[in-house]
Formats: sequence, structure tokens, C-alpha cells
Amino acid sequence: MSDGVDIDFGEDGLVPAVAQDADSGEVLMLAYVDAEALAATRETGLAHYHSRSRDELWQKGGSSGHVQRVEEVRVDCDADALLYVVEQEGGACHTGYESCFHRTVDGEVVGERAFDPDEVYDD
Repeated sequence: MSDGVDIDFGEDGLVPAVAQDADSGEVLMLAYVDAEALAATRETGLAHYHSRSRDELWQKGGSSGHVQRVEEVRVDCDADALLYVVEQEGGACHTGYESCFHRTVDGEVVGERAFDPDEVYDD
């Protein structure tokens, strides 16, 4: 039986984590994970990340209710990046889109709007 993979959290203690929709395979977002966030994700089954701007642990959907239920956590071959395979409730992007990757580099909107952020977030 395996003890699991030793994740290389690097000098800053963070690894990138891609969230992918379990059903469609669509890439929903990219965020960063530290050891605490990974442990919380594994313990609760809900996606947790490390906010670099606030320097704190956050649960995806904690304020919006648009949680990510994690079906599986995968590790890349170098053990320095993660893939969260998730069931997304509501939109993944804080701007209201299903995916944070809703625009082309030319600015064309190619994604679907899932919610109105003005109705979800208190600013």
C-alpha cells in the first residue's frame, strides 16, 4: 500500500492547482494550494486553496455558495502541480462565468455566464 506522493510545494510553499469539471472535462480555474489547503480538501471533499492576495486558506464557494466537490486529486509527474477533478455548483469564476477561461486572448467571450456577481457578492 502506498503512503502517497510527496508534493513538492517549492520555496514559497505553493503549487498550482487546476480545477477541471468531472463531467465535461472543461478547465474551470487555476489557483494555488499549500499543504494546509490540500489537507482541508482531502478532509472535507470540498476544494480549498491558498489566497496569495490575502495570504490565507479559502474554501471555493465559501461566500458565493458555488462550491467545488472534489472527486479526485491528481498529481503531475514532477509532483509540483495538482489537478482537482470537481463537480462545480454554480459558476467557477467570480465574474459570473462557468469557467475563469471564458475569453480568448483577443478578448472574445467564448464562455457562458452562470450568475450575476452583483447579486452574489457583497462589496
